[in-house]
Formats: sequence, structure tokens, C-alpha cells
Amino acid sequence: MRGRFVRGTWRWDASVYAPPHFRRSCSYDAFVPDLLDLGLGDYELSSRLAATLSEVEQRVSALNQTADPALVSLSRLLLRTESIASSKVEGMQADARALAMAEAKVRLKRSIGQQAREIIANIEAMEHAVQRTAGSERFDVDHLCQVHAALMNRSPTSRLAGQLRDSQNWIGGNNYNPCRAAYVPPPPGEVLPLLRNLCDFTESDLVSPLIQAAIAHAQFETIHPFDDGNGRTGRALVQVILRRRGLAPRFVPPISVVLSQRRDSYIEGLVGYREGRLTEWITTFAAATAQASDLALQYSNIIHDLLGYWRTRLQQASNPRADAAAWEILRQLPAFPAITVSDAVHATGRSQPAVNAAFAQLEDAGILVPFGLSRRNRAWEPQGLLDLIIALESGEVATSRLSTPTNDSRETDR
Repeated sequence: MRGRFVRGTWRWDASVYAPPHFRRSCSYDAFVPDLLDLGLGDYELSSRLAATLSEVEQRVSALNQTADPALVSLSRLLLRTESIASSKVEGMQADARALAMAEAKVRLKRSIGQQAREIIANIEAMEHAVQRTAGSERFDVDHLCQVHAALMNRSPTSRLAGQLRDSQNWIGGNNYNPCRAAYVPPPPGEVLPLLRNLCDFTESDLVSPLIQAAIAHAQFETIHPFDDGNGRTGRALVQVILRRRGLAPRFVPPISVVLSQRRDSYIEGLVGYREGRLTEWITTFAAATAQASDLALQYSNIIHDLLGYWRTRLQQASNPRADAAAWEILRQLPAFPAITVSDAVHATGRSQPAVNAAFAQLEDAGILVPFGLSRRNRAWEPQGLLDLIIALESGEVATSRLSTPTNDSRETDR
């Protein structure tokens, strides 16, 4: 066992409602994990597992060595997919097209539903974690709180955003006391010292990046430092570590896509970590990372084909000048399941009139398909992209069924 139990007594707070049979005092055992060893310590693994980890890290490196500059925008697509899959682990589901529409509405300052707001907040939190936090000189508890704040700012419990818990929480059982919970994390007084130790561990380079990410994630979930949003924040931490250690400097493997499909084994792996079955947990984590990296690499190839298909359509439709805004917007499209004029202006630095003209060319070529919003507040779907994203979020390998159009078929394809 990687820690110790601390006996606690739960006393009912008369200011908080609870059914009569939950108002009695009761005892529970909170788990306080051991501090992480900042050196090699007890993280030395069998030669077989070490070889497996080396192979998995090579797969992540292969994904990040994808050199085509046209695929730079794939980074946000993979990060977005990781964020949505992380929400799915928590039971938050959303139709991909509806979510793309909701994202566009947010950027157009229109209202959307609560669950869509939370998932979009998860996407923003993951982007914050990987693109900003990962680049900080040193990773500390404040950075964890910033990621959590970005995640929770639009949730029903936004008052808790970025705040470490000051009361006992628990997993499973009932909503009124921890006495029959499946797991009770450490008491609140233990949280900050444990998190400081965790952040110190993430700064070490004495263990491999993959082992570090696996252990840090499991330790974070064991500490459960926030009242809500721990799972999503903990999976964002994985991405921070992989970026900071230089294993995934460009493309983040969507590990949560795999974990969301194997939720039971994922949870069992975290339980195994607490019980001292470290090798079992690292093996589970490594397998998910390997599958996610392979999936992302396959999609990078498919996105490359999709870009080529769009280029051909644009050439056949209007063949703009080489420096036209339409070509620059086209290169940015894989990052936008739904795109607005203001998105394109921001992404390309081109003027709004130039972007409007480019959108007309791209729509005429059948590359951009307008969503059902008003003409004043309009968004477009890049043709074929959402189908690929839907398959990626499901952990499937989509095969490109795109074919190069002829001039005669262009109008009917629209």
C-alpha cells in the first residue's frame, strides 16, 4: 500500500439538510498517500516493462516528428479531442456537431446549454494547461489551481474554481457522509503538502516522462485536492508533463480517448496504484498512450489527405492567387470544426473584407458549409472534418473516402 489510513469521525452539520438516517455520527478511514520519491527510489521497473515504455515513448516521438508544416493546426484538433474525451470519462456527453455549433456560438457571444458550456470550459482548460502552463519556468500548485479555474469557471460550481478544498470529500457511497464511500481522500490539512511534493516530482528528470506522467496523474487523483473537477484536471496534468519533458512538444496524444473507452480498467488501475500495484498501473497507462499515439498518427495522415482534397477543390473552383487569403484559411481549417469570419481574421491576420471574399471562394468550392445560424452571426463547417473528428473521439480509425472532384461534379457535391 502506497500510504496510510487516518480514522476520522463524521458529524452532521445541522445547517445542511440530510435524511434522518444520515444524521448520525459515524467513522471513516481517509487515505493519505506516501510522499513521492523525487529520485529513482521505488520506481525502478522490470526490464520488460522498461522496454515497453521505451517503445511507447518512441511512438509519441514519432507522432511529434510529423514534419509537414500544413499539419501544425492538427495540434489544436488533437488537444480538443483529448479535452472532450476527458469530459466523457466523467460522463459528460455531447454530439460532436452540436458541440462545434456551441463553440461557434460562444465566439459569437450567443448563449448555449450548461453541459456544452462545461465541455467547452474543459477544452479551454486543456489548452491553458498545455500551451501556457507547460511553458512556465517551474510548475507549482498555483499552476494546478489555474488549470482548475479555467476548467470550472463556467460550471454550476464556479465558486469553487481554482480553490483547494477545505473540507473532507469522498467518492461513491451517498451524498451526505463519507462513512460508506468507496474511497475517502486525505483530510484537507494534508492536501497542500502533498500537492507541493507532487509538483516537485514533476520537476524531476530522473524518471522517464511516461513513468512521471503516470505516477503524477495517479497521485493527483489519490489526493483529490478539489471539491469537483479532479479527473479532468488530473488528465490535463498528464499533458503538461509530456510537453514539459519534451516528449510531446507539438502533438498531444489523446490518451483520454482510450481511457474513456476503458473506464473500468482505468479506475481499477488507479485503485491498484493506491494498493501498491505500481507496475500494473503503469502498464495500463502505457498501453493507453501507445494506442492514442498510433491513433493520432493515423489521423495526421488522413488530415494531410483532406488538406490535399480541399486544395484540389479550390483550384478547380476559382484557383485564387498564391498569396490569396483563401489558401491561408484553408491551411488553418483542421483546427476549427466550426469557423467564423472573426476566427479566420484572428488566425490569419488578414483583413475582414479579404476573409469575407475568401469564405465566398471556399463555400463556392464546397469546402465550407454554412451552419444554420443567421447571416449576421454565421459559422461554417469544413467539409469532411467533423466526420473525422467524430471517429477520432470514438477511438476509431476513419478511412478517408474523399475523391478528387471534377469540374462537372463540383456543384452537385455542394
